[in-house]
Amino acid sequence: MRKAIGKFISQLREKTDYYDYNLLAVVILLICFGLVMLYSTSAYEAETRFGDDMYYFGRQALISLAAVIAAVIISRFDYHILIKLSGFIFIVAFILMAMVRWSPLGVEVNGARRWLKLGMQFQPSEIAKIAIITYLPVVIISMGRKMKTLKGVGFLLFLGVIQAGGAYVLTDNLSTGLIIGGITVILIFVSHPRTKPFLITLGAGSAVIAAVVAYLALTVDSSDSFRIQRVLVWLRPEEYTASGGYQVMQALYAIGSGGLFGKGLGNSTQKLGTIPEAQNDMIFSIVCEELGIFGGVMLLLLFCYLLYRLFFIAQNAPDLYGSLMVTGIFAHIALQVILNIAVVINLIPTTGITLPFVSYGGTSVLFLMVEMGIALSVSRRIKFQDKIEG
Repeated sequence: MRKAIGKFISQLREKTDYYDYNLLAVVILLICFGLVMLYSTSAYEAETRFGDDMYYFGRQALISLAAVIAAVIISRFDYHILIKLSGFIFIVAFILMAMVRWSPLGVEVNGARRWLKLGMQFQPSEIAKIAIITYLPVVIISMGRKMKTLKGVGFLLFLGVIQAGGAYVLTDNLSTGLIIGGITVILIFVSHPRTKPFLITLGAGSAVIAAVVAYLALTVDSSDSFRIQRVLVWLRPEEYTASGGYQVMQALYAIGSGGLFGKGLGNSTQKLGTIPEAQNDMIFSIVCEELGIFGGVMLLLLFCYLLYRLFFIAQNAPDLYGSLMVTGIFAHIALQVILNIAVVINLIPTTGITLPFVSYGGTSVLFLMVEMGIALSVSRRIKFQDKIEG
């Protein structure tokens, strides 16, 4: 009798819908942490520039609230509709980036023309990230066995180059171009049956980059090239404090002065105009100054948990399209966090990459939450078998 009842209940509950509340919770926690640190970091500058210490905080809080609501709404839709829409998104993203460069709707901020004003001001390059995350899996699945061929891999790389090159050439945004390129390579790597060619390519590419850096370090003392100047600043920041090294040096001073547990929330001195635009890509240095290495590690652990939840969803997704999309989202978040931290501690040249959910930037948070909504939508289609043993 007991076995019969158990069998009946198991049939009723054979498959249950799943929703990754843990992912939603850690994202909201990151946003709240980011808002606290944003206010602490930007209050002085906001007061001096706008006469309102909550200027940056207020704008970010409103957009973050709207972004969370948008993510929850997006999660209620079936992500399979993106299969038909992804090609359109891919084309629109490139057109919008072209409009930044060749239309009067393009907006220049702090010397960089990367924004477009269509009712609201945003960076089209953020849409390009979503475009490659949603469209490349469609192409990979449609290619089937052709994915194994050199021609197939070349075509996928070509699609990635279109968006990455558009971000770099049309919006002068090298950092976004690098992230889009990284997402493309990771998606190809994950879906390709062979690993050896990628390891060989990675080794060769690393050797070339190391050779170029060594050449610049030994032979070049100055250059008119903006990119080369950044490399020189990275190699010898003490010698180039007047041309870019100042921000990096102050960020390192902030991290060092914070010690293990920091000076206390709100007690940073480097944010008082010493680090320009500290609320943007250098906000991690203020986190370490006020909360210490302990606070910085806790923040990184939150990101690690976020990536773990994305990995879990990708691993258990009901189909290959959902799995590859969430893998692309995983790659985006991981690359952006790694590159931002690497810039702050001067492991790589400055690139202007923001720290997801923490740095100031309304459109960045909005499009990141669109990606989280897609991941949550995939999680809703995960089915688990319930087994009741009698």
